[in-house]
Amino acid sequence: MSKINRLWAREILDSRGLPTVETACQLDNGDNAVSSVPGGTSTGTHEALELRDNDPNRFQGAGVLKAVENINTVLGPSVCGIDPVEQEKIDNQLIEIDGTETKSKYGANAILSISEVVLKAGAQANGMPIYRWVNKLASNFGIRADIHLPTPLFNMINGGRHGAGNLDFQEFLIIPSSTKTYPQGLQTCVEIYHAIGKNLERRGAIHSVGDEGGFAPNLFTNADALEVFVESVKETNYAMGIDVFLGLDVAANTFYKNGEYTIRDKSAPLDDNGLLEYYKSLNNQFHLAILEDAFYEDAWGSWVKLTEEFGNQVLIVGDDLLATNPKRLEKAITEKACNSILVKPNQIGTMSEVFKVIRITKDAGWKFILSHRSGETNDSLIADFAVGVGADYVKFGAPARGERVAKYNRLSSINSEITRK
Repeated sequence: MSKINRLWAREILDSRGLPTVETACQLDNGDNAVSSVPGGTSTGTHEALELRDNDPNRFQGAGVLKAVENINTVLGPSVCGIDPVEQEKIDNQLIEIDGTETKSKYGANAILSISEVVLKAGAQANGMPIYRWVNKLASNFGIRADIHLPTPLFNMINGGRHGAGNLDFQEFLIIPSSTKTYPQGLQTCVEIYHAIGKNLERRGAIHSVGDEGGFAPNLFTNADALEVFVESVKETNYAMGIDVFLGLDVAANTFYKNGEYTIRDKSAPLDDNGLLEYYKSLNNQFHLAILEDAFYEDAWGSWVKLTEEFGNQVLIVGDDLLATNPKRLEKAITEKACNSILVKPNQIGTMSEVFKVIRITKDAGWKFILSHRSGETNDSLIADFAVGVGADYVKFGAPARGERVAKYNRLSSINSEITRK
């Protein structure tokens, strides 16, 4: 039996050049683990609190030295001497020490950083790959999950707060058929990604990349981006609706104000019913497979209506609506406000709480997507976690930028391990 000997943290930079927290854990047998947490750009109001220093003299107030100090002086010492396999015990202790619903006293970024590094240390103590240790932990939380590679959702064009400010919708997704193996799906979408780049270049559109590695072009409307997808797929050896499908993360919070939604596709602002009609027209034209955050995060009635209209043919995904929060998830299940959830560990703050959210999701028969954030690091824990809990999908961004590719490459490595004969 190993025990945590020491925990310590420091401030590092994420993929946006903003500070985040990295925590190291040393066991009494000399084993070490390191984990770093991501940060979000498009965040919902119901997420756990990401503690920032708010010191205007450092990183425009975005420093995380307070969170680091909380780990080094309070949270870290509190878990020393505990066996890292005691994931739930450690997480519950961190939650109790903080004592707030949103982890605002010591910061969800501080707490999650410890929770993640403990998970890694537990895998080391048991001599297991992280994904297999996650699978074992999942069974302890009542989750029945087969180890398998999830289907990746590739964010090929970045809009909203992730892009250059000219597209309202946040993510335009290409999704490989779930009948493809992971290597086949990866190859398919990488080839389409490059076809999209060439297509944009021919159009004379700016095609630099956004926060998540997707192109951030200067197109006229959101529908134009989907047209680019259709054209680009035709230029490859793949077929839309057979090899790949389309999806949207609308992130409606970002263009909602005073009860109205303003998008460049329409000359006047839309109310909830008007936006629903627009989604109907998009779906009729492009046959969407996934529609995420289609309405404002507290527009429950509109979410219910959307699911009634589309739920049998489209995955209606709650992100800002649900915020990886079990209370909001249970309400959504009861009201049939959507039929799948985007799971982001830093929205809730501990890995044990993430396990519990996944158990509720699976018990309801819903699909779930394990997701990165816009401000990522090269830490690939989320890839192992997705495999271990049997995620249906993962969302790691485009197949570009090191912090995104690190996750896809980790899935490739896991795939090689589990398919090796």
